[in-house]
Amino acid sequence: MNDHLLIVDDDPGLRELLTDYLGRNGFRVSSAGDGRGLWAALERETVDLVILDLMLPGDDGLVLCRTLRARSPIPIIMLTARGDATDRIVGLEMGADDYLPKPFNPRELLARIKALLRRTRSNDAAEPIESGTVLRLCFAGWCLEVATRQLIAPDGLCVPLGAAEYRLLRVFLDHPQRILSRDQLLDLTQGREATPFDRSIDVQVSRLRRRLRDEPREATLLKTVRSEGYLFAAPVRREF
Repeated sequence: MNDHLLIVDDDPGLRELLTDYLGRNGFRVSSAGDGRGLWAALERETVDLVILDLMLPGDDGLVLCRTLRARSPIPIIMLTARGDATDRIVGLEMGADDYLPKPFNPRELLARIKALLRRTRSNDAAEPIESGTVLRLCFAGWCLEVATRQLIAPDGLCVPLGAAEYRLLRVFLDHPQRILSRDQLLDLTQGREATPFDRSIDVQVSRLRRRLRDEPREATLLKTVRSEGYLFAAPVRREF
């Protein structure tokens, strides 16, 4: 079946335009005008990606993004009419995988949707369960279950990971004790180069640190290397 997209925006004209455009490009599309519509749509059927507007009546996009990310790793693209980069950064901190400022060209949204779905599917298919395949990656008392994407803390609690957090953690676990620049991290996680003043990797690292309970000032796992990038300091054990 075609991938199912859910558009959540209070502008009916934009919903209609995007529903028509994305439908003509091979997607199955549903839409909602607010948070209640979002949750109702998710209860009715499976959704492969959510396109979520920042400014919504009732609970705004940031609240909805944070709640959705706590429940599911479903990919989220945030739309924002505000020009302030702070809003986009906060959106990433709340769990969005990508953002697009309004007004935008529908072709750019289409390209971002395809890229995000491709990255998500690539991660899902990277290591099927079979003989000789990595089942879990363990470090400093933590374990990442590859098949289920569950991150198990040293105290046994399961820590939820969004799609972007999972991709970033996998990159670090695949390149332990090695300095990775921001450009390298963007390329490995999002398949693109950094633009001037692009802070998306810094935001995602900050988010991942919170998941790993790794305080920035006393970081023992994810260390900042000034002017160079980030280093995952712990050794990683692969279990098959």
